[in-house]
Amino acid sequence: MTPLIELRDVSKVFGGGGMLSQRQVVALKDFSHTIESEPATITAVVGESGSGKSTMANLLLGLEAPSGGEVLYNGKNLGNLSRQERRTFRREVQAIFQDPYGVYNSFYKVDHVLTTPVAKFKMADSKEQTQELIERALLAVGLRPEETLGRYPHQLSGGQRQRTMIARTLLLRPKIIVADEPVSMVDASLRVTILGNLLKLKRDFGISLVYITHDLATAYQISDHIIVLHRGAVVEEGTPEQVVKHPQHAYTKLLIGSIPQADPSKAWGDGLTEIDSGLMEELDLEISVTVLQNGH
Repeated sequence: MTPLIELRDVSKVFGGGGMLSQRQVVALKDFSHTIESEPATITAVVGESGSGKSTMANLLLGLEAPSGGEVLYNGKNLGNLSRQERRTFRREVQAIFQDPYGVYNSFYKVDHVLTTPVAKFKMADSKEQTQELIERALLAVGLRPEETLGRYPHQLSGGQRQRTMIARTLLLRPKIIVADEPVSMVDASLRVTILGNLLKLKRDFGISLVYITHDLATAYQISDHIIVLHRGAVVEEGTPEQVVKHPQHAYTKLLIGSIPQADPSKAWGDGLTEIDSGLMEELDLEISVTVLQNGH
């Protein structure tokens, strides 16, 4: 069976465009990953800021073209899709972004982000049918339509805005959702709810997810497969148990060691809670343990 999405030895280089003083930056190097049409899976891509996570997401979504390698959709290069194929791709591969406020137009009520995709993809034949689709999607993510619709973005909480965007993607019945740091800008009390919504998309609707995060703890909890990125390269990948319980790369061990402990006497990740100077030197990192522990 042809994979739904395949990233084949994909690289992305920025800069170096003819100006001698402009340095090239390799944001992603030789990244490969395959997402099958079924069964639905959750792949977590983990790493610090600047590791290449968002670059990979933009390439998968077709928002940027790779400098090398290929991104294939149903076996066909994204750059070679016909107009109709690209339209189908746009519906089947959706995104949830980090900032649940920045994606809204503050001049429109939140209804606008829900009615627009229904109209664009001709998913309803009447206003009544549109309303029914929207209300079902909102209820599916735990929102009450009467408390959500008719309001402006600033009148909703961050968690409500993010769940409204999840409802928007659900309306389109995509096959893949790329969730780029979807819980990093909401209160801790709401993160479990939103992560539960993402799990529900997989379990109840058969939607695969690419979950991009700096938080290895949540990746361990919800994913089927973890990819660890460092400086644009894959340094480790495998099942959550393999990556977290038996890490092989020094950077993965650093990420595990930076996870705060509810009980300092109980190690999270087989005792990999201490980060010594030798490990930092091995990684040649220009970051501090404090920064990692604060999740930045």
